[in-house]
Amino acid sequence: MSGALIELVNVRKSFTRGGLLSHRRVQAVDDVSFRIAADDPVIFTIIGESGSGKSTLARMILNITPPTSGSIVFRGRDLSTIRGGADRTAFMAAVQPIFQNPFEAFNPLKRLDHYLHVTARRFTGAKGQAVEQRTDEVLRQVGLSLAEVRGRFPHELSGGQLQRVAIARALVSRPALIVADEPVSMVDASLRMAIVNLFRGLRDDLGISIVYITHDLATAYYISDELMIMQKGKVVEAGAARPILSDPQHPYSRQLKDAVLSPALAGARDGANGGSDARPFHAS
Repeated sequence: MSGALIELVNVRKSFTRGGLLSHRRVQAVDDVSFRIAADDPVIFTIIGESGSGKSTLARMILNITPPTSGSIVFRGRDLSTIRGGADRTAFMAAVQPIFQNPFEAFNPLKRLDHYLHVTARRFTGAKGQAVEQRTDEVLRQVGLSLAEVRGRFPHELSGGQLQRVAIARALVSRPALIVADEPVSMVDASLRMAIVNLFRGLRDDLGISIVYITHDLATAYYISDELMIMQKGKVVEAGAARPILSDPQHPYSRQLKDAVLSPALAGARDGANGGSDARPFHAS
């Protein structure tokens, strides 16, 4: 068995909710374990409805929120030992986020190329012309170019284009792992599969593993290598994606499939290369 890129062991996260006189302990994530191998890039999907704990889990993987108990180890190092400085910067370069709403990921008063240039300088040490070269390279990897983005503000791009810029920004540091939290839920339905195809390209052409977090079983069926299904903080089913989504065993998994997956599967497959924004992935 190869070494782990990232491994979670018995991870729990609890919060205290309520006021001074009345409060209760909420277990947002309850005893979650999984592992992604270092030498086998995969798309590992976490599925669950709102309140299932999947976004809390994403924040812990990104080392934004510490677990209450259990361990998260990235490339052999427990995230609890990464405090700041150079260690923190190195971790952020290797593990990049892509969030749900691309319009909230960028300051509306700043030009998009500014974000990409700052990211390149921070994580790669590039200077001068090398900054622009790296920026153009990652934009081309998502079907855009620096010429198209230069000088433009977030509101000047469509949601699909802006999410592509967010993905390009995540690629600047050449990460080993991307954590994508509901990355297509705010994108127009006709463009979702184009974004999903980008993630497949990142895995296949750049060797990047992706933790793909969603409530959308149709895209999960299309994109996932492995997955786990969460309900109220607990993992109810996990393993290879197609067997689980084709023949779920847990009652909650079956309920999700009956409610969402069956009528959507044909659309996911038929729309895999559709949409007006469905430009191919290009590895440079």
